[in-house]
Amino acid sequence: MALGSYPVKLESQRDTEMASIDKPLPNDDPTVTLTIRLIMQGKEVGSIIGKKGEIVKRFREESGAKINISDGSCPERIVTVTGPTNAIFKAFTLICKKFEETSAAYQDMQSSPSPGGVPKPPITLRLIVPASQCGSLIGKGGSKIKEIREVTGASIQVASEMLPNSTERAVTISGTSEAITQCIYHICCVMLEVRE
Repeated sequence: MALGSYPVKLESQRDTEMASIDKPLPNDDPTVTLTIRLIMQGKEVGSIIGKKGEIVKRFREESGAKINISDGSCPERIVTVTGPTNAIFKAFTLICKKFEETSAAYQDMQSSPSPGGVPKPPITLRLIVPASQCGSLIGKGGSKIKEIREVTGASIQVASEMLPNSTERAVTISGTSEAITQCIYHICCVMLEVRE
């Protein structure tokens, strides 16, 4: 039977992207749960919550990750994404795509269409990472962070100071949604190695 005769149906390009992220990590174990926390501004949080929480509910269902958002009484909120690594990637893919849509819509309102198209503005996420894991993320002489930048094309910066009243540091990543998702993949690899 010829290989081409199997009916293969892909819903969309997003499914193709999701399939490529489903590859297991080195040291991955579906029973291992990782937690990645982010600091977000109110308007960013609003775009992923949606009306009556419908968007975040869909993200939880599609990714299988737990996504919790701190209460809205302060200008910055903490978004916690917890789950096995593949669920974390799916959640970040969805979050990044949403930010891309939101910033593209905002950009369309701000400018008249220019010939040749405007490049997509980069997405920026601020992760909160325990200071104890930052050394592994940076690597000896900055080797690991340099490798992550080169492989993913994302910009990644680890704050030198701890966050106020905390033992954690901010790690800022920015780039296209694909670059950020790949960056999260590498950060998860580091977290899995540190756990062992």
